[in-house]
Amino acid sequence: RDHVQAMQERKALHTLLAKRQEDLPPRRMKDSYLEVILPLGSQPEIREKYLNVHNSVRFGRILEDLDSLGVLICYTHTKQEMQPRSPLSIVTALVDKINLCKKIIYPDCDIKFTGNVSWVGRTSMEVKMHMLQLHDGDYSPVLDATFVMVARDPENKRPAFVNPLIPETPEEEEIFKQGELNKLKRIDFSTASLLKMAPTAEERNIVHDIFLNTLDTRQEGEGGGELKTVSFRSRKLPPNSVWMEDAKLKGLQICHPQERNIFNRIFGGFLMRKAFELGWATACSYGGSRPFIVSVDDIMFQRPVEVGSLLLLSGQVCYTEKNYIQVRVHSEVYDADTREHQTTNIFHFTFISENEVPRVVPKTYG
Repeated sequence: RDHVQAMQERKALHTLLAKRQEDLPPRRMKDSYLEVILPLGSQPEIREKYLNVHNSVRFGRILEDLDSLGVLICYTHTKQEMQPRSPLSIVTALVDKINLCKKIIYPDCDIKFTGNVSWVGRTSMEVKMHMLQLHDGDYSPVLDATFVMVARDPENKRPAFVNPLIPETPEEEEIFKQGELNKLKRIDFSTASLLKMAPTAEERNIVHDIFLNTLDTRQEGEGGGELKTVSFRSRKLPPNSVWMEDAKLKGLQICHPQERNIFNRIFGGFLMRKAFELGWATACSYGGSRPFIVSVDDIMFQRPVEVGSLLLLSGQVCYTEKNYIQVRVHSEVYDADTREHQTTNIFHFTFISENEVPRVVPKTYG
């Protein structure tokens, strides 16, 4: 009931939307700059929520906080003086990159998040955020994150215009230019997808080498004599390797109303936390020792997840090198009424393991 009423109230905000981007006052980068303290050191009662079994901070919780902060920064950028409520619905479109420069995040030291809007299109905004942690009276960097948010109308149905961004200094010009390049890079990347284009010559050679290295050349003929015919189907696992199909973990989440946002959809940060935790478990069971997150890359939010959905998560080790494990988590919703599966997100996590890990080897061409 309360939700239906909230959506009715939001409908009335339509009149506040700008008809053109030119009607909105431009903003500066410092207008959206925010600093938020997470007082893990000074308020022990909130520590429990952030604590993992290794006595450090749960990274999944940090993903949730970054997601909330990214949205808050965008609302700050688009805030109009006279409006008590924003007519915009701001949603996370993608996580471009999160890079960590510290292995351990301490559970008993204050954390500071800072961030601002770094680039603006017509209806989308790029947000850069930094996380620092207090040690001996000084804040030292832990991670940098780049998120892309999109603005929609009050009912989250159509795109909506946002205030343009005016860089003021040469340094800000550089940041803005980088945002533009990031956008172009994403467009290039999506057109180079394997579902649209053939692999490059270099990629074909890599795939073929893997194939040749896994061929079983010692096939016996009838009567014990060796035959020199090599079958495509008979493959053997190289030493210290694991078939890719044996490096999987699956999870299921029931999407309860507790995890919903104001549009009655599941909060993106919650999805990221669940996917990260499955990704971590996949890396942990694969490498046999504790993995640490190094970077998060290319999280695309392809469609919203409705309350009541069954969320199916599949973790897959898709590349390894020395101590590094690359995990891809695919998330899809299952609709019990229509019996259809639909992809909602694909996540990419890079972990580093305490020990060197076996090589992961694909068995099929796909």
